[in-house]
Formats: sequence, structure tokens, C-alpha cells
Amino acid sequence: MLRLPLSARAFGAVLFCLSSTLPAMLPLAQAATTATATAAASAASTTPLVIGESFTLASQALGETRRLNVYVARAWDTPPDAPLPVLYMPDGGVQEDFLHVAGLLQVSVANGTMRPFMLVGIENTQRRRDLTGPTDNPEDRKIAPVVGGSQAYRNFIRDELMPEVQRRYRTTGETAIVGESLAGLFVVETFLQEPTLFNHYLAFDPSLWWNRSALGGKAGAALATHKAELAQRSLYLASSSEKGIAVEVQRLQQVLADAAPPGLAWSVNPMPEETHGTIYHPAALKAFRSVFKPAQPAN
Repeated sequence: MLRLPLSARAFGAVLFCLSSTLPAMLPLAQAATTATATAAASAASTTPLVIGESFTLASQALGETRRLNVYVARAWDTPPDAPLPVLYMPDGGVQEDFLHVAGLLQVSVANGTMRPFMLVGIENTQRRRDLTGPTDNPEDRKIAPVVGGSQAYRNFIRDELMPEVQRRYRTTGETAIVGESLAGLFVVETFLQEPTLFNHYLAFDPSLWWNRSALGGKAGAALATHKAELAQRSLYLASSSEKGIAVEVQRLQQVLADAAPPGLAWSVNPMPEETHGTIYHPAALKAFRSVFKPAQPAN
């Protein structure tokens, strides 16, 4: 390193600068120290904001461990030990749809527009694998390394998740499932293939284009096959301005109008003011008010 000697005059100038600036710098240093101490004290006094519970479940059906998120929406007069119906939700991670749907349950139960419910969110690992059925369309297979795993996902829900929820919580026998886009596809597929798995099916902008729209094409036959099982079930559909999806929902609507068995409560709700990216929240609000509305008091 090259060192340059200071002359006596230069050395004096340095001392003068230091003596004149240090008093001004001391309050800043003290303020910084105080701010750091305050921030540390504030951090030490905070607690996590907890709105529900989370647990993991090792699945043999899926060959992996899955995380489940649970929120309980009780009314002010609901006893804390009262059993509740359960709403199951794919795309149920905290970074997915769990928080905004839990918020809808909270405000809807609190204002009396829906009955108390328990929400069980199923956090994704391989979303496009779990929520799609088999396909012979090469374009469909491009969306993910693995697709077509909906039956295994349904097995997980039926044989592993539902028994675990019943073991952990006080529940009634009433169940529902809600989903949008590919999750909506899974909801409709389950409704047509295994309608007794849930009491209520809510699907928003379901991706019925999957596998060259094969699911909608088989809907009439499925309704006829499961005619007795569909009694006392409900299906709620909503569609946005997404043309490729809206036309498939309209097609399914026509099948329901022609072939829905007695006892099946169904509704199709076009929402052209919404896009595929905005439909979930407003559609869920309408659906919850319609499907889960409180019983009217007897006169």
C-alpha cells in the first residue's frame, strides 16, 4: 500500500474536521441505536396470527405426504363442540385459495347468509397431475410432466383424508367440495363418476375442455347411470367470460336440463362480467349463499 505523509497543516485540518463533525454525528448514532432497540423490542412482543390448524397426512394412494389446512367458521351461538359439515377444497394451500375462501366462510357465517361450516384445504404438490383425468390429447399432456391422476387423488380423499378429518374433528355426515379451473374439472368429474362421495358440488369455470371435452360428452350417460345416487345431491356451476370454458358449461347445462334426475338440485350461473382470473371469489360468495343458506325458522 502506498502511504502519503501528512504535513503538519494537513494533520491539523483533519483534527479540526473531526472535532467539528463528531458532536453532530453523536445524536444520529444515538437515534439509530434507539431505533434498533425499539424494533427488537417490538419483534419480541409480537405473536403469530393464527386463524386455523394445519396437519400432514402420509398418503399411500398418492405415495407422498400431504398438508391439510383447516378453518372452522362458527356463528356466535354455535356451541364450540357442535359437529359441523365439511367443505373440502383442492388448491387449499395458504399461498393458493385457502385464505380468501376461509374469509368468505367467516364473513358469511357471521352475517347469517350461510350455515356454520368447516373448511379443509388440500395443499397442492403436483396440481395438474392430481386434478386431471386421463387424456388422449397430446396437447393436454404438454401442461405438466404427469397428468391424469384424478382417480388416485379421489382415492386419497375418500379413503385417507375423510376418515382422518372425522377422527380429528366433530363432523356431521354432510360434505361438499369446491374448486375452480382444473379443480372445477375435478369437481365435475367426481360428480359424474362418484356422486355419493359428496353431498354438494361447486365448480367455477371448470376446465371442461380437457381431453377434447370428453367429460361433458359423457354427462348424459353418467346422469342416467347414477340416477338414484344423485337424489338429494346438489351441483352449482358458474362460468366467466372465458369463451372456451363458457361454451362447455352451457353444453353441460343443456344436458342437465334434458336429463337431470328427480331430486338433483342444480344451478348454472353465467358471470360474463368476470374473467377466469377473477371468478373464484364472487362465484363462491354466491354459491355459499345459495347452497349453504341457513334453514328458515318455522312460522
